Order: sequence, then C-alpha cells, then structure tokens
Amino acid sequence: MLRTVQLILPALIPSWNFFDVIAPSPRIEYALLSASDEPPTDWQPFRPRPEKISVLTMVRRLFWNRHWNESLFLVSCAERLSQGITPEHSAGEIFARMKRDLSGAAGATHFCFRLVFIHREGETLTHEIICVSEAEPLT
Repeated sequence: MLRTVQLILPALIPSWNFFDVIAPSPRIEYALLSASDEPPTDWQPFRPRPEKISVLTMVRRLFWNRHWNESLFLVSCAERLSQGITPEHSAGEIFARMKRDLSGAAGATHFCFRLVFIHREGETLTHEIICVSEAEPLT
C-alpha cells in the first residue's frame, strides 16, 4: 500500500521542477494573400483569446474544450518549430489546422504564418519574429 501511495503522490501534487525552462511561448500570426508571390503585410493573431467569457462558458470548458486543446497543441508545435525539433512535422500540423480554419476567407488564395515571441524590455513590449513560412494555398 505504501508503494502505491508513493507512485500516486507525484501525480497528485505537482513538482515545481515540472518545466525545464520558463520562457515566453511563440504566438502564431497569419497573413492572407491573393497570390503566392505577394508579400505578407496584414498579420493577424491566429485563434486569439477572448477578452471575456461567461461563467457558464467557463464551467462548460472544464469538461469539454476541444478547440482549446487543439490550440495548445499548436503552441507546442510552434515551440518545437522555433527550437528546430521536427520542423517539417510541426509546420505541417500548423498549416493543416490553419488551412481548415481559414478556408472560407474571401479574396484570398494563399496564406502564410509567422512565429513571434513577445517579451518585456523595461516598460515596452518587444516583438521578435522567429520564422516566417512560405505561402501555402488555401485549397
């Protein structure tokens, strides 16, 4: 019985050493393009967090939040891409999910994404662009 408690205890009480490094995670931004050779200019955040949510929505999200789980997966793909770990797979997963969400965009035939680290330097927020993808067709 004591051995079982020793095995379960770390799962119930998390360790403060869970993360190797605490650092900002990359944000994913996208730009819609009307041609593959058009330079991206109007960058938008992909799946931004809502400003406010109701209490009922918060309670519902405790039990079912498929959209947020997929967004967390995209963040882990972006982190791996920024570190050079499985770049083809990570970029492919980001492209596939973005293509599904952006497929109804009017007037756009292509899109691209970029990874941005936002960190504070004194009183100002600094945006550091880590990578910019090639244009990908929406269809």
